[in-house]
Amino acid sequence: MAPKTMREKLFEYAAERYGAQPEYLWERTPQHGVLRRRDNEKWFAVIMLVDGSKIGREKGVIYDIVNIKCSPLMTGSLLAMKGIVPAYHMNKENWVSVLLDGSVDETQVMSLLDMSYELAGQSGRAVRR
Repeated sequence: MAPKTMREKLFEYAAERYGAQPEYLWERTPQHGVLRRRDNEKWFAVIMLVDGSKIGREKGVIYDIVNIKCSPLMTGSLLAMKGIVPAYHMNKENWVSVLLDGSVDETQVMSLLDMSYELAGQSGRAVRR
């Protein structure tokens, strides 16, 4: 059996900790998924495969990334870390992209996911069903 990818570990962690399952919303990019809070339906992670040219890396190389929400006060510090780059396709003050290639260790990835989950719960009203 092949070892789990960081993407698989992230999904497993989100399911166990938050009851969040990836949602695949875009027909044109079926490998791109979102994780959202159950209480207010806000996204706390966006998982994508992107060309390196989109994130300041080598063109033609596909990277597995997760966009996570962060405090604007932390963005600069996070971007100084290996494997964390300005958010692809999101507000670059409130989101960063984390490479899921092992350059950021698993514990740190999950800690960042926890932070993102908490931040996504701080604004907006809960959605009632």
